[in-house]
Amino acid sequence: MQLSVSRATVTKHVAWLESSMGAQLLKRSSKQVALTEAGARVLETGRDLLERYEAIEGEVRDVVHLPRGAIRVGTPPSFGAYHLMRLISQFTQRYPDIEVTVVHDDGRSDLVTEALDLSIRIAPSLEDASYVAQSLMKSPQVVVASPAYLKRHGRPATAADLVRHNCLVHIVKSSAGVWKFTSDPPQEVHVRGTVRSNLGDAIKQAALLGAGISLHPYYMVSEELRAGTLEALLPGWVPEELDIYVVFSTRRNMPTRVRHLLEFLKEWSRHPPDWALHAAAAKPRPRGKEFRKMSSPGKVRD
Repeated sequence: MQLSVSRATVTKHVAWLESSMGAQLLKRSSKQVALTEAGARVLETGRDLLERYEAIEGEVRDVVHLPRGAIRVGTPPSFGAYHLMRLISQFTQRYPDIEVTVVHDDGRSDLVTEALDLSIRIAPSLEDASYVAQSLMKSPQVVVASPAYLKRHGRPATAADLVRHNCLVHIVKSSAGVWKFTSDPPQEVHVRGTVRSNLGDAIKQAALLGAGISLHPYYMVSEELRAGTLEALLPGWVPEELDIYVVFSTRRNMPTRVRHLLEFLKEWSRHPPDWALHAAAAKPRPRGKEFRKMSSPGKVRD
């Protein structure tokens, strides 16, 4: 790290710290300088204090000046279309000098390479420790099919029945083809079918056309469920919940405009929409203690 002060000035400041604290902070030899245990603690605490000071400084600036500039946000297409664009519209009305660019992020984009300030990731969990991730809210999932499909092929009575149905698979997910249920007992159903896509909306459209059974975040199909064009299946079998995360590289030196959007998203998460509350209403039925796994032959039940 380059400091814009002379070595003599740094030496003088360190000597003052050591004198005022009554402790040696650096071990010095003719070849190197190293931190003592006390010095390491001072360094760690000093970094925390510096970050807090910078945060306070940013808040004070915000009182005097409205934030301005450009922000790039990544999002899965479905969440962007159904929710994020509405939130961004509200945000830019509050901060008219901020320009927000929303781009497609399938969850595997590199924030630095794609120049993303923030990104929305939707998954059961995140494994990439190179980013800071904050969970905004839970996103329940639901198994659905159209009335036309159910009329032709019948309604599955249990999660195990899915292996005898044509299931529409979203292949972006790392567990594509495996539908997990957290009911008692937990179940993994290996599903197959005639339609696969990396676009959640394409899978939903296929389900609306009667092509098969699909699994979606509740926010994607809440309108269709209310309209009756899709029907929720398997009451009592609760699909694995997803988490809606906002991820970013670091809080340190985060631009004020980005911090405002981050806080805006967190504010939204404190007032969850109806679909986010759906999980709390789902009551799975007890089914024993064993853990089951099923594999689908990929055939539609006659």
